[in-house]
Amino acid sequence: MLDKVLIANRGEIALRILRACKELRIKTVAVHSKIDANLKHVKLADEALCIGPNPSSQSYLNVPAIISAMEITNSTGVHPGYGFLAENADFAERVERSGFVFIGPTAAVIRIMGDKVAAIQAMQKAGVPTVPGSNGALNSDPKILRETAERIGFPVITKAAAGGGGRGMGVVESAETLVKAVNITRSEAQAAFGDGTVYMEKFLQNPRHVEVQVLSDGQGHAIHLGDRDCSLQRRHQKVLEEAPAPGIPEEARQQVFESCVNACIQINYRGAGTFEFLYQDNEFYFIEMNTRIQVEHPVSEMITGIDIVKEQLLIASGRPLSITQQDVVFRGHAFECRINAEDPVSFLPQPGTIRAYHAPGGNGVRVDSHIYNGYVVPPHYDSLIGKIITYGSDRASALSRMANALDEMLIDGIKTNIELHADLVRDPAFKQGGVNIHYLEKKLGL
Repeated sequence: MLDKVLIANRGEIALRILRACKELRIKTVAVHSKIDANLKHVKLADEALCIGPNPSSQSYLNVPAIISAMEITNSTGVHPGYGFLAENADFAERVERSGFVFIGPTAAVIRIMGDKVAAIQAMQKAGVPTVPGSNGALNSDPKILRETAERIGFPVITKAAAGGGGRGMGVVESAETLVKAVNITRSEAQAAFGDGTVYMEKFLQNPRHVEVQVLSDGQGHAIHLGDRDCSLQRRHQKVLEEAPAPGIPEEARQQVFESCVNACIQINYRGAGTFEFLYQDNEFYFIEMNTRIQVEHPVSEMITGIDIVKEQLLIASGRPLSITQQDVVFRGHAFECRINAEDPVSFLPQPGTIRAYHAPGGNGVRVDSHIYNGYVVPPHYDSLIGKIITYGSDRASALSRMANALDEMLIDGIKTNIELHADLVRDPAFKQGGVNIHYLEKKLGL
């Protein structure tokens, strides 16, 4: 077993990792920026170190400082959580070269999956269904660009190979605007990611966003923990998730599960991961793989009873998977609402002091959050301050519990998006299930 784990993150995910470590009797080290000295996990960790000023570039993204903290505290491994350095192949490589364990995939696998072109090619080789596209990087020849787009069929979407978070992409409706659109995407990609490589895919008009959770030990064993629907999005950012995804034929579901498990074995994947798909007309189309724990992992835990973070720690300790696919039993339904410190109309971040906080409770209600009365939400980081997760024997009961939980939750002193969630879980189309990725933005008039 890992003896001591350094948690290279903050907020609710850092607290989530700490709790899993404590259950496995693994000692913990919390690293933090100056302003985060009073975070809950920092107070609960066995050791804590300040690694820099408030800006993430000088603290949570400061690789030399994190490596030094591991050396000073004699940590054996580092858990990156999500965001920050979680999918940074150079960081994973530095950790391993320094003699520590990176709790996640190898740097080589992170690099492949971080390059959207390379990832698509790897998935095609493994038999995972992909969106019809250029099957490689685009060049600058206008004639070849037009031929590629016509082969795929308009409309198409241009994407940055190193992209993420909805940046570096553009929809093209016709050949007349193609070259200009590719050049714009290339410029945006270079500016945002330092890599101007662009590829092209068929633009699906009304897809859903469905993803598959996997666990793989890098020793030839892999399993899936079912799917999640993450279609309620604003500007490509997920807002509300559920598991399992409603209304998907069992045959299509099982085929994509099998392909994801096979892909994990073929690429020698290690740890927890998520295959993300667009789903339309009973067909799955791979878009990317997230080589880390996901914000929405709790809904998969609720319907399987499997602690995904603990499994990450066990796998990183060198143990083979202790769970077979036959051990995974799916029961009931779960939802997750991401609670953000943001204006419910403008969606601008709302840092400030929480004067009063009351978490909801009751049967089938889970709250993952690091906030407390008097906690100061800083302006330097992501606005996520917690997650409400509800479980029920079926979708309707889980959704009813979520509505009640949102009504119970109190956060005073700052603005939040609780009101938005309360509206969404009562929305007739969402209650019916299966809305597409454009639904929320249309509802909000964006």
